[in-house]
Amino acid sequence: MPLFNTLVTPYAEALLQITEARQETDQVADQCKQLLNFWNSSEAFRKAMESPVLEPNAKKKFLTKIFSEQVTPSLLNLLKVLADRQRLFAFDSVLSCYLDLFRKLRNITLARVVSAYALSEDQQTSLSRKLQTIVGSGEVEIDLAIDDSLIGGFVISLGSQVIDASLAGQVRRLGLVLAKAN
Repeated sequence: MPLFNTLVTPYAEALLQITEARQETDQVADQCKQLLNFWNSSEAFRKAMESPVLEPNAKKKFLTKIFSEQVTPSLLNLLKVLADRQRLFAFDSVLSCYLDLFRKLRNITLARVVSAYALSEDQQTSLSRKLQTIVGSGEVEIDLAIDDSLIGGFVISLGSQVIDASLAGQVRRLGLVLAKAN
């Protein structure tokens, strides 16, 4: 992946510098999250943007038509540059890299939480507070996903640290203990 990072990081860093100068960093971070959700949920859009058959100008017109009202000019210009340089295959990676740089700048820790069921607002708030005490400093952003194979509970990933508080994890650990006992 280092080669891919050398492709992605300069675009993300340039966008961060521009958005800081224009004081729209938080706004663009929110827009990046929305665009990533759209990218991940729309296979047709993703295939069109990654297609080598479509000309860059056609892609730019399409991007302008659907995003000009939803995103800042800074972010739209980045998407057009990616289209011009045939780099839209890295669309999601550039936006993810921007979000990583943004979180580092704002001292925000990303916690990926996979739960067996949807968490209520109160549960998310409580979890966020508890994660903040674990992290120690700064803010915690929760990226919530649902996986019913966990049966119950949740799994939290904080960087390289994983906290498995799922029922499936407990069953797996119990199975390992029983296997060692035999």
